[in-house]
Amino acid sequence: MLRGSDAWLLSTGLTSVVSNIHGNQGGSVNLKDTNAITSDSRFSNRALLILEDGEVYLGRSFGAVGTTIGEIVFSTGMTGYQETLTDPSYARQIVVQTFPHIGNTGVNDQDGESDRIWVAGYAVREPSPNVSNWRARGSLHDQLVDQGIVGISHIDTRRLVRHLRSAGVMRAGIFSGPDIMLNDGGMPRTMQELLDEVRSAPQMSGSHLTGEVSTDGSYIVEPVGDHEGKEPVCTVAAVDLGIKSMTPYRLAERGCRVHVLPVDATIEEIRALGPDGVFFSNGPGDPSTANEEVSLLRQVLDAGLPFFGICLGNQLLGRALGFDTYKLKFGHRGINQPVMDLTTGKVEITAHNHGFAVDAPKGEPVPAPYGDGRYGRVRVSHIDLNDDVVEGLGVP
Repeated sequence: MLRGSDAWLLSTGLTSVVSNIHGNQGGSVNLKDTNAITSDSRFSNRALLILEDGEVYLGRSFGAVGTTIGEIVFSTGMTGYQETLTDPSYARQIVVQTFPHIGNTGVNDQDGESDRIWVAGYAVREPSPNVSNWRARGSLHDQLVDQGIVGISHIDTRRLVRHLRSAGVMRAGIFSGPDIMLNDGGMPRTMQELLDEVRSAPQMSGSHLTGEVSTDGSYIVEPVGDHEGKEPVCTVAAVDLGIKSMTPYRLAERGCRVHVLPVDATIEEIRALGPDGVFFSNGPGDPSTANEEVSLLRQVLDAGLPFFGICLGNQLLGRALGFDTYKLKFGHRGINQPVMDLTTGKVEITAHNHGFAVDAPKGEPVPAPYGDGRYGRVRVSHIDLNDDVVEGLGVP
């Protein structure tokens, strides 16, 4: 069982980094002996966040009680937590909010990017006990409970994010309630057992996830606003790799009729729509695994159809043109990323959610590596000013 100051931490509920399983770090409490976790009833609302490198954070359960494991990432937005939680691009990821106070505006029926929460888990510093917003229909905590999303609160998210920036994103697990104390055989669990469970989970690199988040069937979003009831300005075929609901809606606001298609759509189905352009959406997973999607995109280019995409769609364009993709150390996630348009020199503050990027040369246009240059010359059109990562490609 936990001893001395360890037991005192559990009883007080103070925020703390508990330890690194393999040794004390920076004055944090030492649990390196990995003795069995106490079954004290006072621990029933406690939670542990365990990173695959052995870092352990003690906090309180937030949302559903249980176990969840995924890739731990952080989002830098001060607002928009409901959009973050419901973004399919966060599938299989535990999201850490860098802003300390979360939940004060509750949840509403307007801001969701899909009809469910997609994150694997949620980590916050200080959840708001009160909800105050004229659109709110409930609390964030209750929505997490209703959808079975395991979370942790009252941890030092600043220290955690600094660690992830230094060490990179990795697998992690949140454990709370009985899942902390007893294994499937009813025996007390050790910290090492929990760490082993985290390390046995699949990594994001090599994961193909678009089929898990794409729509099952096609649907149409008609023009809205000033364009409602009028002839569409254009027709867009949007391939859903994990599309956010606002994306087709924003196109519809500009007079587009948007046909949203499942990820397994064929080029024949796309051409039958007579689209003015083809759009590949955002989505989760490793772009290097999306071979069928890349094949479809090449067929779109071969058919001479105008193409545009965001996030995963942009990365798949890079692959279709013959460039490699790679995993970022800690990714871009938030609503404050400065991106420069290299054609105009204009800088825009943009919303990002991606952990992979295209490895393409900046500067003068180069022949597309795939197919002996059959797609012409490619130029990097946009870069992130924080780290010079490629954020856009253009093919004249």
